[in-house]
Amino acid sequence: MKFSNSLIHWYLQNKRDLPWRNTTNPYLIWLSEIMLQQTRVAQGLPYFLRFTEAFPTVFELANANEEQVLKLWQGLGYYSRARNLHKTAQFIAFELDGIFPATYKDLLNLKGVGEYTAAAIASFVYNENVPVVDGNVFRVLSRYFDVETDIASAGAKKEFTQLASELLPKGKANVFNQAIMEFGALQCVPKNPDCTNCVLNDSCIALQKKKVAQLPVKLKKTKVANRFFNYLIFSDEESNTIISKRTAKGIWHNLYEFPLIETDDLILENEMVDVIKKQSFVSNEIVEVTLCNPEAILHKLSHQHLTIRFWEVKVQGKINNGLTYESAKAMPFPIVIFNFISKFWVDSQKITKFD
Repeated sequence: MKFSNSLIHWYLQNKRDLPWRNTTNPYLIWLSEIMLQQTRVAQGLPYFLRFTEAFPTVFELANANEEQVLKLWQGLGYYSRARNLHKTAQFIAFELDGIFPATYKDLLNLKGVGEYTAAAIASFVYNENVPVVDGNVFRVLSRYFDVETDIASAGAKKEFTQLASELLPKGKANVFNQAIMEFGALQCVPKNPDCTNCVLNDSCIALQKKKVAQLPVKLKKTKVANRFFNYLIFSDEESNTIISKRTAKGIWHNLYEFPLIETDDLILENEMVDVIKKQSFVSNEIVEVTLCNPEAILHKLSHQHLTIRFWEVKVQGKINNGLTYESAKAMPFPIVIFNFISKFWVDSQKITKFD
């Protein structure tokens, strides 16, 4: 079919030189696919390189502790991917003797591996004849064939998977799947694609109907919760501080943070100081409370918008079980906290900048 052949020809001439494309090692391809979920290649590539340097095989990753994995993942977001990655590495290393499942069906049994990831690994590594369907594929197919199905609807995945299956050339799953994904990433981009210089412009129905900007259709709106976080950066007479691990399910599970007070909205500084003084995070007497960032930080997650303020809380004496800043810096933090405290500690000349 012209569509498939044109895509493959375009891909072979225009594909990016990426490390996971120069191998059929299932560990490296699995790692790249997990990292690139919800993540652009430009952002994910440095993490991939750091991970493969620290954990060149699945055995090194399996033998690492979770905090090492989360620290390397820090800033990539969607931290459940990192936790699942670690658990799956342990399963493959210790239960499967380091041998990855070799079929789409068996790959689906791995924790953190869904239909898209299983299809990507199965086709890229083993050339199994299964289609991949991600956001890029939705966009390319909906525009080229003028498919108006809402991609957020219940039946959309099945419909687009069936269409992709019909287009998949037998024996070329590895190159076709990478081609259609790359085409969506580089050519058929979400906004203002260069249709004039597109290899499919003479047969793209959306272009003919002037509907490119309207496709794909996505009607479902994500509900966003607004939350207000107040982090307390305690500091005793020896400049020790306290942090704790977020053990509850939800955002940033198993990452570290400073003592947190969540409020229903932004409150006045004097009111917040009163709230802080009533808390029992430490037994030391509070000497001074200072708002570090009068302009709150807005941190947007997929389903939550966090308005974050940091408060320096100086106390008398020595904090029980306090940590030096050097010890604290080694722990995995949510990136919004890490970035702020790095700057805060540098500006206040309390310690040298984080590594």
